[in-house]
Amino acid sequence: MKSDPSPGSDKTSIQVIERMITLLDVLADHSDPVSLKDLSSATGLHPSTAHRILNDMVAKRFVDRTEPGSYRLGMRLLELGNIVKSRLNVREAALPWMQALHRKTQQTVNLSVRQGDEIVYIDRAFSERSGMQVVRAIGGRAPLHLTSTGKLFLSVDDAKAVRAYATRTGLAGHNKNSITDLAKLERELSLVRARGYARDNEELELGVRCMAAGIRDDSGRLVAGLSISAPVDRLQDEWLDDLITTASSISNVLGYQAIESI
Repeated sequence: MKSDPSPGSDKTSIQVIERMITLLDVLADHSDPVSLKDLSSATGLHPSTAHRILNDMVAKRFVDRTEPGSYRLGMRLLELGNIVKSRLNVREAALPWMQALHRKTQQTVNLSVRQGDEIVYIDRAFSERSGMQVVRAIGGRAPLHLTSTGKLFLSVDDAKAVRAYATRTGLAGHNKNSITDLAKLERELSLVRARGYARDNEELELGVRCMAAGIRDDSGRLVAGLSISAPVDRLQDEWLDDLITTASSISNVLGYQAIESI
């Protein structure tokens, strides 16, 4: 009969995993191969312990041995990362963050993507108990130039693409506040680029204001917009920081890493 594992075996296994992760973290901090001596120093592991763990990770392709005594991250990590990326869905990544933002603001939080010359609402966070809210239907569409999220997408287009959009759509308006002039739209998009967020000041629907921040994937591409919609007298500028932080957190989940300016 197979004997039961010793009481300390689980603890030992966890310790080995923690040491593996520590070694991987040090390797991730270096673009060039790292020597066993430096790995041992950085992790506090005895060289023989580090060597033994690294050998096991080399065998499983989590680590590559570039030359005797030097190591770098292995291709198996890239393979696993690509699997995770392929299974990531912006809706799945965003929903917990959207719900948290809704709980804080008590207003509807929308997730939208671009399809051609329109945005499409693909998810939302709201509550029946939160009183008056502006609730967008999932699957609903709206012109880019009349919405906060749509302006985000237009702001990453070049001037030629924006003019082509204006020609195709005629910049049709919905009410007296709608932007229907190309020059005015271009000025608005310049503000969006400078601020890093966008607004809709009753341009799609009278009595409703929105503000939106962008969500980017691991390649830096704008893939969605996160927006708060509320009656005019309820939308608060104090929510902007929370909105931008939430959009940034979702982007991080999708693998986006902002490049810090020097």
